[in-house]
Amino acid sequence: MIDSSGDMDAELLPETRRALLHRLAVAQAEGRVPSAVGAVVRDGRTVWTGVRGGAVGPPGEPGETEGAPTADTRYRIGSITKTFVAVLVMRLCDEGLLDLSDPLGEHLEVPAGAGDEVASATVAQLLSHSAGLAAEPRGPWWERTPGGLRPETADLFGERPVRHPAGRRHHYSNLGYALLGSLVERLRGAPWHDVLREEVLDPLGMDRTTPLPGEPYARGWAVHPWADAVLPEPLADTGRMAPAGQLWSTARDLGRFAAFLTAGDDRVLGAESLARMRAPAVAPEAEAWDQAYGLGMQLVRSGGRLLAGHTGSMPGFLAAVWTAPGERLASVALVNATSGLPVGGLAADLLGIVAEREPSLPEPWRPRSQADPELLALTGPWYWGPAAFALRVREGRALELVPAGGTGRASRFRPEADGTWTGLDGYYAGETLRVVREEDGSVSHLDLGTFVFTRAPYDPDAPVPGGVDPRGWRAG
Repeated sequence: MIDSSGDMDAELLPETRRALLHRLAVAQAEGRVPSAVGAVVRDGRTVWTGVRGGAVGPPGEPGETEGAPTADTRYRIGSITKTFVAVLVMRLCDEGLLDLSDPLGEHLEVPAGAGDEVASATVAQLLSHSAGLAAEPRGPWWERTPGGLRPETADLFGERPVRHPAGRRHHYSNLGYALLGSLVERLRGAPWHDVLREEVLDPLGMDRTTPLPGEPYARGWAVHPWADAVLPEPLADTGRMAPAGQLWSTARDLGRFAAFLTAGDDRVLGAESLARMRAPAVAPEAEAWDQAYGLGMQLVRSGGRLLAGHTGSMPGFLAAVWTAPGERLASVALVNATSGLPVGGLAADLLGIVAEREPSLPEPWRPRSQADPELLALTGPWYWGPAAFALRVREGRALELVPAGGTGRASRFRPEADGTWTGLDGYYAGETLRVVREEDGSVSHLDLGTFVFTRAPYDPDAPVPGGVDPRGWRAG
């Protein structure tokens, strides 16, 4: 049995490192998995890596320690691949080559046998598994069979490729992500994994994330449920299904990816686009939901915090990446077993241990180097009817509108070139905020998606819809 910790552990207290390794060790032992690797990222840097187990090198007798894993050992990451593909799709959207509302058939030739419902599924629906497509492609279980069994896109579709009305519910679809990979290839004119290498992996320094394994890599095992015996799992190149779960990566590489998912990187995708990916795309079925899905990201509640990321599984492997952007924390867990260990819970616990024992320090406040007098004049109290709000200026001319009493519709706003602002979240997401001025240039009111905000409650001098009683405010 091999135990090790990363060389960057000095940033965490010894007690925290011990607690992390203990959690990993318990998971490996109780889950009965050959090996488990974990990592924690804080403020964009991997501050802990841990390993428990062995027998991951060249095939041999179970229990060998030759080739024991490290943070640089490749494991198959399964459906975490989907998040990488989603990032490529969001890049196309940001470049204006694609819109989330575009139907698939507008950009990709859909085989006639698939039906009009597949062609009319939108990009957003495919990203959020709400297009109603079948969960799996036609043919034998794609994860354990060669992709050559389905050489063309038409070979992916069975007799009923659509199982639910589009947009009505979340229905996980590996088939949908195979189509998104084809969409990336169509618009970029290159294989999706080559596009991924150029646009995401190289900028983030992820040189050990690949579609096929290279040494050192962990072998995948199935563990007998009633005996301490293992069986090697086949390693299949899944071909056109690869965008749904083909990638291999390491704890260290996934730490870099998790840091990117937490804060964004303008070389790849900005924080605003990542925030869109983290928003629930389909209304969760339960009012007090603990699981949902965004655009290529799973959302879960754990330990009182909302985590965004993805889990993954392929025969012989389990994986998870979670991020908590508000706490600038992320975690990774990798296992080389088909089942037996709830890897998402393990990764969530690793993040939670650091969050609870060593919470992230807030960024220090700093004054702005310059303040636009016109923007400063807009700050302060505004009223929607009698409801009080406060308008604040944020970095880069962004605005934030918050209810003064703590309840009400809050939103952040992105500045536009025409002098307006666009809502980023909440009720006002996508809506336009305009500053309306009098003929002399003074500010009359704010127009937010037709809602009039005034400097005084129901200001009689502002164009309040329906007018204001000329007798004004009164008692009784």
